[in-house]
Amino acid sequence: MQVPCFRRIVALVSTAFLLIGLLPFPSASAAIVRVKDIVDYEGVRDNQLVGYGLVVGLRGTGDRLTNTIFTRETLISMLNRLGVNIRDREVQLQTHDVAAVMVTATLPPFSHGGGRIDVTVSAVGDARDLAGGTLLVTPLQAADGEVYAVAQGSLVTNAFAASGAAGGMTQNIPTSGHIANGAVVEREVPVNLGAGGIIHLSLRNANFTTANRIVDVINRSIGRGMARVDDPRTIAIDLSGRNAATTLYRIGDLSIEPDTMAKVIVDEASGTIVMGDNVRISTVAIAQGNLTIQVTELPVASQPGPFSNGTTAILPRTQIAANTGSSNRLGILREGPTLASLVAGMNALGMGPRDMIGILQAIKADGALQADLEVR
Repeated sequence: MQVPCFRRIVALVSTAFLLIGLLPFPSASAAIVRVKDIVDYEGVRDNQLVGYGLVVGLRGTGDRLTNTIFTRETLISMLNRLGVNIRDREVQLQTHDVAAVMVTATLPPFSHGGGRIDVTVSAVGDARDLAGGTLLVTPLQAADGEVYAVAQGSLVTNAFAASGAAGGMTQNIPTSGHIANGAVVEREVPVNLGAGGIIHLSLRNANFTTANRIVDVINRSIGRGMARVDDPRTIAIDLSGRNAATTLYRIGDLSIEPDTMAKVIVDEASGTIVMGDNVRISTVAIAQGNLTIQVTELPVASQPGPFSNGTTAILPRTQIAANTGSSNRLGILREGPTLASLVAGMNALGMGPRDMIGILQAIKADGALQADLEVR
């Protein structure tokens, strides 16, 4: 009685493995990404800051004050604020150790007072090198004119410039420097997540299919009916009765497979071709020509006869050769279900990138390219 039972167990196990083998496994080529990697959150954004200041301590590589009036006036105004009055005196400033600079920085969202951010310093006058300089206190303003940070510190340029009597050499950009954590945040930019109970997610690449996939996974995993698609770029999330930070954390960790448009991008200058995975080409016949024309000039000298009064003359002689090559054949590029089959078919015809650009344009004109063609 035990043998039939054993056979039934084996049969059941075999049937289970057969059913598992028939299940549709996800494609290995599918790009599964997290929601937070393809969307931006409404109201969560960087803010650009800019300021004007002075860099001091240069080794004679700063602005020439006789040429850069704004540097001289800025230096005099700064000295006056520090109690050194030279404006009313006939003093000709000759220092070359000061440079006027523009200071830029990016204020990240959720930055709090007392935090530090990086700044970039760039010369605006005729300074030759900012290496070794120190940026003096520089207020950084946003587009609204308010000061959100103050920068100061020693510059690092990661460049050098050397010159001699016969020439010089420069590596990287010595007139631009960087100060890590060089600015202190003085004012916060308030971020109200979910003000009014609704927050919007903005797709970086607008696509109806991707937007609906995000909505489906949110409604299925977090709460039914809490997400909806407003347009191909915008998804509205209802945060009623929910903590905004916790809900966005859970949404950001959800995974989907984003949809991609069928598009071919061609850069004629570099001969680069980029194709999306959904690009398809209908079956077409292609004749690829390879015409080479070579023009060679072989001038010859004509000498006069003996004891004659003639002169030597140069006679032109031109040779022109045309070679159509051996690749003038008609090839068939068959329709394929995948990008790999498309690339394999084009490679089988022996085409290089430059040839492919012209052929893709011709296929698009014929209507056989089932994708957008963007030529840059």
